[in-house]
Order: sequence, then C-alpha cells, then structure tokens
Amino acid sequence: MSPAPTTATDRADNIARTRAMEAVIVHPSVAILTDCSVYERASVRHNHGAGAHDGGPMTEREHGDAVADVRRDQMLAAASTLIAERGFHDTRIADVAKRVGASPALVIYYFGTKDSLLTEALRWSERSFYIATEEMLKSTDKLRDRLEILVEWTLVADKQDELTGDWGLWFDLWAQAFRHPEVKKDRAELDAQWRALIARIVQDAVDSGEISEVDVESFAIMWGSLLDGLVVQVALHDPVVDLPRARKVALDVAYKELALDRARPRARSRRGAKGS
Repeated sequence: MSPAPTTATDRADNIARTRAMEAVIVHPSVAILTDCSVYERASVRHNHGAGAHDGGPMTEREHGDAVADVRRDQMLAAASTLIAERGFHDTRIADVAKRVGASPALVIYYFGTKDSLLTEALRWSERSFYIATEEMLKSTDKLRDRLEILVEWTLVADKQDELTGDWGLWFDLWAQAFRHPEVKKDRAELDAQWRALIARIVQDAVDSGEISEVDVESFAIMWGSLLDGLVVQVALHDPVVDLPRARKVALDVAYKELALDRARPRARSRRGAKGS
C-alpha cells in the first residue's frame, strides 16, 4: 500500500487534484469554475427531479453536482491548509475565498459559518486517513502489526518540527468545542469515529481468537484518549514525552491491556497520519 499523505497540505493537494481531474474528464466545461457557475450549478440538484423534462436533465444535474463538489473540495483544501498554518482565529473566510479565487459569499453559501468550515475541513482531511486505514486492514492481519501501524500513523515524526498537519485542526476544534455547542457535537462525532476504528480492530482480534475476550469499548476509549494526549505532548515539544517515549508508552499500554506478547520485533513502519 502506498504511504498515506502526512500533512493536511499533502492530502489537500492530492484529493483536490484528483477530484478536479475526474470532473474535467467527465465534464470538460467544469475546468473553469466561477462564482456564477457554481451558484447556478449547485442549485441544479435542488431544482430538477428525476425525469423533470426531456433533453437530458440528469446529465445537467450530474454536471452541476460535479462543479459544486469540486469547488467545495477546493474550499476545504484551502481551509485545511490555512487553519493548520495560521490557526483558526487567524484564518478568515476571506482568506479561504482568496486562496481558491472565489468570493467570501460563496464560501458562506457552502458552509454557513466559520465554525462549520472548521469541522467540515477536519472531516474532509480525515477522509484519506480512514481510506488508508481500510487498505491497511485488508493487507495486515495481526493485531500487533495493526496497532503498531496505527501508532506510527498517529504520532508522525515530521510534526515535531512543523505542525501543519491535521493535529493543528484538531487542536483548534477542541478549543472551539469547549465554548460552542454545535462544534462540541461535531467533535463528539469525530472522536466516536476514531474510537470505533480502534474498537473494530480489537474486536476483529477477539473474534478470530487472536486474543482473549476484553472490554473492547473501554479499551477504545482509554487507548484513543491516550494517543490523543500523547500527540499533544509530542506536538508541544515536551522535554520528557518525546516521540520515541510516546510510541513506547502507547504500545506498552496496548500490549499490557490486550495481553499481547511484547517480545516480537516491531512491524515494518508505514508513514501516514491521523490528524492528518
């Protein structure tokens, strides 16, 4: 499997470039995206039902959807990069609009508020992490190997010196969630997805007989929270909790809680990022 992109910028470029290329191949006229064209095309999905009239309404609808989706991805890519680089409070709607050559009104049209843009940008940037994880689970059978890869992808070495990946988005999301109920709800959904992934990996090992029965939900809560906390220490250059120690702590806790043999050699390293 190819390594997962390690920063929001890398993944933003990859996803936006792919989506744009796909749209242009299917609909050549998508290549030029203006505010007027997006407003017009985005409204197509609401104004035309199936079989509205002869003359290819579904083709027009697909065209409109492709334009709108590409434009939205471009905005999310820009927001992910800018928020990770500058922080949430120093990123304006106008900055995102300028980065993609659109008007601030169009960004508001898609996302409504700056808080919503933050949570959607994080969901968007997390997409490649979960896609890469699904591929990893298909090619990696053993629980220990899966856990080690997950730790490698969560505690990414590059972010010690340049915090421009998804963890920057997560830090801002946590701060906003503390005071804003809607962001708090989005934060809960995103963390539930993270814990569900851990629980699924452990449950697979229980079901296959690789490990004995454990409280899967409690482990997922504990270990997911531990990884999140270790990331904060590593990202802030804690003088005690550096990257090697954070990795060791995360894996030692998992091995102990799941009664895994710690004598085995480490699984091969694969690069990627959660929060990321």
